[in-house]
This record gives sequence, C-alpha cells and structure tokens, in this order.
Amino acid sequence: MADITPLLKVEHLSKEFPANSGVFSSRFSKRVVSAVNDVSFEIMPGETFGLVGESGCGKSTTGRTIMRLNKPTAGKVFFQGRDIASMSKKELKDMRRDMQFIFQDPYASLNPRMTIGEIVSEPMTIHGIGTKEERLERVRELLDVVGLNPEHINRYPHEFSGGQRQRVGIARAFILRPKLIICDEPVSALDVSIQAQVLNLLKDLQNKFGTAYLFIAHDLSVVQHISDRVGVMYLGKLVELSDWKRLYAQPCHPYTQSLLSAVPVPDPDIQKTRKRIILAGDPPSPLDPPSGCRFHTRCPIAQEICSREQPEFKELEPGHFCACHFGQPFPIKESHIDL
Repeated sequence: MADITPLLKVEHLSKEFPANSGVFSSRFSKRVVSAVNDVSFEIMPGETFGLVGESGCGKSTTGRTIMRLNKPTAGKVFFQGRDIASMSKKELKDMRRDMQFIFQDPYASLNPRMTIGEIVSEPMTIHGIGTKEERLERVRELLDVVGLNPEHINRYPHEFSGGQRQRVGIARAFILRPKLIICDEPVSALDVSIQAQVLNLLKDLQNKFGTAYLFIAHDLSVVQHISDRVGVMYLGKLVELSDWKRLYAQPCHPYTQSLLSAVPVPDPDIQKTRKRIILAGDPPSPLDPPSGCRFHTRCPIAQEICSREQPEFKELEPGHFCACHFGQPFPIKESHIDL
C-alpha cells in the first residue's frame, strides 16, 4: 500500500466559523469557532478510513469541508492529485461525479415530493448521463443491489422505513459509481439490528465497486466493523491515528482509551471486571479551547507541560500516530479491547 498514490490527501485542514452571527452578539466581535484545526490524513483507493469522536468534535465538518460544502479556512485537500480548495464551480461539479455523500438522517435527506426513482437518478440527471430510459434502468438495477424492490420505483419516501430510506440514500450515492463516498454517521439514526444490515451492505458494495469510504461515526464498535484505519478526533484535532487492530489492542492516547473502555464486551465475565475510564467534566467550548493540549482539562494523566505546550502529532511506530506528551500503550490499564 505504501507505493499506491492516495485517492484523498488532507493536509493541515482547518475550518473556522464566525461566532458573531447570533442576534445578541456584538457587531464588532471577531471571535471564531475553530471546528477543525490542523487535520491531516490520507485515504487509499478502496480503503475505509474511520473518523470517530464525541458529538461536536468536528467530524462532520471535516467531511463537509473535504466535499467543499464548506470552504476550508486553511490547508489543502487533494482528490486524485488535484486541490479541491482551488477548484472552480465547473471543476467541482466534475469532481463530484467521483466523490459522493451519504447523509446521517434518512428522513431529512430525501425530498418528500420526489419518487424514489427521481431521487436515485437525480445525480445522473444533473451530470447529463444517459437517456431517461437508461437512467431508470440503472436505478432499477441499483435498487435491487441495495436490497429494495425495483417495482417500488414510483413510491415516495414516506412509504418506506428508516432503514429502507437509508438504502435509497446509499443507492443515490452509488448511482455514478464514485471512487470515494463520505459516510456521515449513516447508521446512527437506525435501530441496532438495521445498523448491521446497512454496514454489511456498505461492505458488499465496496467489494463490488472498489469504492473508498470516509466513514464518520461516534460509535467505536461500528467503526471497528467496517474500517481499515481509524482516526480519533477531539475538539477539532486528530489525537490518534492507526490501523483498527492496533488502535483497539494498543490505544496510546488517554482519550482513545476512555472511549474504548466504554465499548461493551459481549462476554459478561470480562465486562464485569473491566475498568471504565470516566472523564472529568464536559468537553470545553470550541469557542475558547484550552491552552496546550486541548484534552488536558479532562485527562487523568495530565501534567504541567500539558497546559503549556501543544503535543506534536508524531509517529510512535510505523503507521501509528498520537498527539500526547505521554502517549504510550496502556498508560491507563484495562482500557483496550481483547481481539
């Protein structure tokens, strides 16, 4: 894999939003919310890269900024070797044939006034691909692939369950045979039994079409099921990145360890004896992040240097990166998951 050119390369990506948009804010205020701060990673062709963290840590903003739904404040995003940030509208439209998005909420992401056939074929219509008959034929084929009845092509979204609607969203994302799909928490709004079906469907489609995924989630057990590599975000920054097996077996950042300690283990004897790592307090506001390491206000092993100096995001061993002054396997015991 080292010799393969990355499909997507994110370099020092940052995204800030103005904090003075509220009704009662000062018109002279220039404060900003740093939603994404200096994030870098790569995704190889056909790979699934998982991005995890608490709600509000910047995962979805990262995905939307990569897609250029948000314009980056700083940094670069290279897709197939071309910088997305500097593309014109026409170049962006052409690029989006190869990069699609699956949204979190299957109830809000489908137009209730359009039929399933119109929704799934819309990307082909926008890009002027095929005749109307050819589009409908491809829609029927894809509905069958995602496990829906092709005869329901003229039904409306309200006639389907949540899991079926998400399958419609998946079909829409795959209709152009993209090389990369950004999956923004695609199963978090679904029942657990349906989650497994949708995850298995995504894996089957990846094997069939060779598509790469940026898979955004807050549930580490979901990410473990589908990802090749995993990046952990906290308050807008990447704090750890590794292949999933090493990350789950030897987490080095105290935040990763606390997340893993909360993942249930199906063996009741092991679950009874496992130590939960409970973090103190709530996540700080991205409007006023802590100095030094952003995690130091909640970290159980923080020392004086952590409040002064921001830790370097460094490679501890080949392919395993961590941003912690004291990052090492198991500084907090019993946090990992036995594989």
